Amino acid sequence: VEKLSAGFVGCGMMASAMMDGLIAKHVVENPASIICSDIWQPSLDQAASKGITTAKSNEEVCTQAKDVIILAVKPNVVEDCCKDIVKVPSTALIVSIAAGVTLETLQKQLPGRRVVRVMPNTPCVVGEAASGFAMGVLCNDQDREIVKRIFGSVGLAHEIKEVLLNAVTGLSGSGPAYVYEFIEALADGGVRSGLPREVAMQLAAQTVKGAAEMVLQTGTHPGQLKDNVCSPGGTTIAGVEALERGGFRSAAIQAVMAATKRSMQLGNISEDEIRHVHNL
Repeated sequence: VEKLSAGFVGCGMMASAMMDGLIAKHVVENPASIICSDIWQPSLDQAASKGITTAKSNEEVCTQAKDVIILAVKPNVVEDCCKDIVKVPSTALIVSIAAGVTLETLQKQLPGRRVVRVMPNTPCVVGEAASGFAMGVLCNDQDREIVKRIFGSVGLAHEIKEVLLNAVTGLSGSGPAYVYEFIEALADGGVRSGLPREVAMQLAAQTVKGAAEMVLQTGTHPGQLKDNVCSPGGTTIAGVEALERGGFRSAAIQAVMAATKRSMQLGNISEDEIRHVHNL
């Protein structure tokens, strides 16, 4: 498989993690095959210390990155960065990870360019992202493969319709925060039951990690895996009953729905459409 020539406009935490993934999974020939720009010098210094090429300007990134340019900046500076990108004639795919910036907006600011919108999440930093992506109208199958290779290097990625990126935001985008709350609550339960705090936290986090791997690696429905742990009249079913009494499942569903709705509101989707079309 051909190695990619990749550029990053912005090299903050998420971009840095993606660059690490591209290098570790050999998606690029070597660290120098990646070029990045950023207004904050310490970010550039950190990238340079890994052997990544650093640029003085966004235009320099666009000149050198032949295959893909990742727009990894805050939504409020996307427009300015797009002005820099269009100054340089290029056939490179543009991939935006800027939250809430639509394909329509990107295509308006980058006329004639192939653009993709991606919603990754913060576990990208440890190579365990859950990402959703939507392809722009000018994209082709090769572009799709490039996106899968890039985001597959830091976790898993699924292609979906753009309107469903709001649901991706509500589930996997915001989801780590729900899981952190669950881990903290499990650990509190352990402490309440007599475990030292440090031990309880480690056991809680590893339990969540292990259970997630069971779902991903076996492909078994989580309901079946839950049933496998619940012996008749045993300890686990007593705990599951307590979760049901507390409305645990309903709270999790409501959290995803609330965050999805908020994502739609931030994307200027009307309350009427949110209520009647998306049923939220």
